[in-house]
Order: sequence, then C-alpha cells, then structure tokens
Amino acid sequence: QLMESGGGMVQAGGSLRLSCTASGFNLEDYWSIGWFRQAPGKGREGISCISTTDSSTYYEDSVRGRFTMSRDNAKNTMYLQMNNLEPNDTGLYYCAAATALEQAMCGMTTLRIRLLGHWGQGTQVTVSA
Repeated sequence: QLMESGGGMVQAGGSLRLSCTASGFNLEDYWSIGWFRQAPGKGREGISCISTTDSSTYYEDSVRGRFTMSRDNAKNTMYLQMNNLEPNDTGLYYCAAATALEQAMCGMTTLRIRLLGHWGQGTQVTVSA
C-alpha cells in the first residue's frame, strides 16, 4: 500500500512537503510513480510523474517551476516539495505507482492506475489567500 503524509493548511506563498511511503512492494517494481491532485468538485489530475528507471520527470504546466518531485529508494518513499503555493493548489493529493511511462501515467484515469498499480489514500492540502 501507499501512505501519504505532510498535508495541511498554509497561506498563499507558503510551502509544504508531501511524502508517500510504500509498504509491501518496492516503488522500483513499477515503471513510474507520481502525484495527483483532486480539487473540490473536479476530477483527479496528474501533476507530477517520474520514471523509476531513468528519473525522467513530467510536470503539469500549473505546477512546473513551483513543485519538485523526488524519491529515496532506500526509504521506499517519494516526495513532492511544493513552493509558492496558490489557492488553486487546494485539494486532495494522492500518490500512485503504475506500470506506465511517466507522462502517460499522469494522464491516466483513476481506474486505469488502479488496474496497473496502486493508489494512496490521499492527504488534504488547503491554501488560503
């Protein structure tokens, strides 16, 4: 399973660091790992996905330059460093692992990733103006 942590409430311009730790499998068992966001009333969207083989990283346009995804294989954990947060970044943040290329993974549906890998339970991020 995947377990996220690090969510919370922050003012616009602030920072948060999300963590996601895998148990029962190795993140490197999957081609890609990633972070997804579900804003209130909207669908889940991929915001950053990274290849576990060559570390190629995809960022969605709205977070590029502000968010940085990384991983620590020894800890079987992935991270999402979020800087200069905006109110539009508010939502539930999920981590995932899947047998898919990184950019493709970020464009996949919730169901497809569930079929190809794992989802975390989600952690709430709230950014106030």
